[in-house]
Amino acid sequence: MATVSEQLRSARERQQLDIYQVAEVTKIKTDHLRALESGNFDVFSAPVYIRGFIRTYATLLKLDPVQLLKDLESELGQSVRLREAIPGATRHHGPIDFFMLQLSRLNWRIVVVVVAVLVFVGLALAMVRGRMGRSEDPLKNLSPSLYQSSPSRSGDTLPVPPASAPRK
Repeated sequence: MATVSEQLRSARERQQLDIYQVAEVTKIKTDHLRALESGNFDVFSAPVYIRGFIRTYATLLKLDPVQLLKDLESELGQSVRLREAIPGATRHHGPIDFFMLQLSRLNWRIVVVVVAVLVFVGLALAMVRGRMGRSEDPLKNLSPSLYQSSPSRSGDTLPVPPASAPRK
């Protein structure tokens, strides 16, 4: 059975297309096309790029992309570096991964509105509480000795309340 790269190259040659024509139509770099046709998959940083390019290339050449991708998976399984990145491989996720996933699912418009409303309500409660605390007379607990007038500064101080006046 022919490898994926051999199938791609022979299909391209049968249709009398050169690498540059394929690159123009598929928007895949010629270096990547040559790597696909030579079976040099180590050029690609991740298998996802190989699969995408194979699918696009196979569609252009009117080959069955599903069958080619199945063949590709068996070929990638032989590569030590690319074998680990086969889909369905188990990867352990930590708490940071879980937290970042949950954050990415949030609708940030709603979150911003809810936080703004909570801040507004908190400020309003603080203002109401602050006004309620000021209803008392701030001079209520001061002793009369602080009202004594000094002889050198007459007129600058408050008059001394009479001693017999009841406190409120």
